[in-house]
Amino acid sequence: EQGLALAGPVIVHAVTRKGAGYAPAEESPRNFHGTPPFEEETGMPRARPQTDSYSAVFGKQLLRLARQDSRIVGLTAAMLDGTGMEYLHEAMPDRCLDVGMAEQHAVTFAAGLAAAGMRPVVAIYSTFAQRAYDQWVHDVCLQNLPVVLVLDRAGLVGDDGPTHHGAFDLSYLRHIPNLTLMAPKDEAELCRMLVTALELPGPSALRFPRGAGPGVPPPEVPEALPVGRAEVLTEGEDVLVLALGAAVPRALEVCERLREEGLAATVVNARFAKPLDAELILDRAARIGRVVTVEESALAGGFGSAVVELLSDAGVEGVRVRRAGLPDRFVSHGDNARLLAECGLDAPALAETIRATAKSPGVVVSGALGRERGEGSAS
Repeated sequence: EQGLALAGPVIVHAVTRKGAGYAPAEESPRNFHGTPPFEEETGMPRARPQTDSYSAVFGKQLLRLARQDSRIVGLTAAMLDGTGMEYLHEAMPDRCLDVGMAEQHAVTFAAGLAAAGMRPVVAIYSTFAQRAYDQWVHDVCLQNLPVVLVLDRAGLVGDDGPTHHGAFDLSYLRHIPNLTLMAPKDEAELCRMLVTALELPGPSALRFPRGAGPGVPPPEVPEALPVGRAEVLTEGEDVLVLALGAAVPRALEVCERLREEGLAATVVNARFAKPLDAELILDRAARIGRVVTVEESALAGGFGSAVVELLSDAGVEGVRVRRAGLPDRFVSHGDNARLLAECGLDAPALAETIRATAKSPGVVVSGALGRERGEGSAS
């Protein structure tokens, strides 16, 4: 009321305390930044995951590696708990730096550390990493520095909604030179990818979704992956399904059910969005002639686009390609099951896409890249 009575601009500074009036929130305000349904008496979530989240798996693995390599240092931007960095921060506070809400500074800081011989790991939510795009291009990738960018909350994030969905990271990172870009299908592969990233001489990024994975226990001693090599999970001649990251378990489950219908798919865990396993993709695509790509990221400029570009540049003709991913719109908020269905990425929608592709005219081939023109075409 006093402000309304004054002439000219007025600033009202309200000093508040997060969670005031609710004891559990006052005692642990960071845990109530974003909350699932919880018990009012205790503040504890009603449904607790039975396995570690991807963030926790990453954080624990980073701590194990940091104990073995004194060059490793962690950085985050006001997200110690959200990204799993709290494990390193609690054990080695001098080697884990929270720069506050300054993603640009975190990336350039990491570039300086890398130039001085350190092995920095920067953990940021995918949606917030957009703020540091220029720093990632000029300060890290142009200098070809060994900085690891860990993109948490990549893909759909449920009730946090359109501001927090990690939809665009593949599109805004894939075209940057010197960068290796990967996405794990499960917790064990996440640990192997972190080892891989820390052994690379240049910049790398790995993306994983919010929440728990399939429940695959990490190996005692994770080994590095061969860069740019995919993993064939099942063999079949009806359709080639290329899936990336969190989309892999869902695509594999769908294809196992379709096999009971008599539809045999080759399912490939791509692992790397850059560099692609060109040899494997070109060979299987030309031989099978029908391809479905599956990703939990924007279709425009994403993993599926990379596959289409590869086939086009290699001159592979007559291959039918269908892409499943996030549409060209801002996805609303809601539980992930509903959002996946809306985006055509749940099991029933994927099954229909794969069925339709398998039944479409394809090609007959002889040899790895030899082919006879059919009615199919890249699309």
